[in-house]
Amino acid sequence: MTKRIVPRPPEDGRLARIARGIRSLAKGMRVTMGYFLRPSRIVTEQYPENRATLKMTDRFRGNLEMVHDANGDHDCIACGLCEKACPNASISVLCTKSLAGKKVLGKYVWRMDSCTLCGLCVEACPTGAIRMGREFENATTDKASLERVLNRKEGRS
Repeated sequence: MTKRIVPRPPEDGRLARIARGIRSLAKGMRVTMGYFLRPSRIVTEQYPENRATLKMTDRFRGNLEMVHDANGDHDCIACGLCEKACPNASISVLCTKSLAGKKVLGKYVWRMDSCTLCGLCVEACPTGAIRMGREFENATTDKASLERVLNRKEGRS
């Protein structure tokens, strides 16, 4: 096996490095001064001060949520396609049988700590029972709160 020799780039002198640093500083200052002179071009959101008026875009992927109607019912048929589509096994669809012997959803568990919010589960759902919500504030000190049962409407047990 032959050893390949890669030529080293010529080392810059001290003055060349100083000149490159000044050019880089000037470029950054030009951007900063542009925003200072025309503040309407600024796209930075002042979070958390603007929490009340903050609107996420339509394509934003927040927490996974199950769609419930006014009666608290959902369209999940417990097919398990979302569970199979999840690359991190963040979803567990636990089925039970109804009195008629039909398979129904018993518990829909979503583990937020392993979810990458990729949205593959939403795409795989044939009934549109789950969607990516707009909630994004997920900081917690309690690991148990990162596991959520989605087929319960808020306020119901």
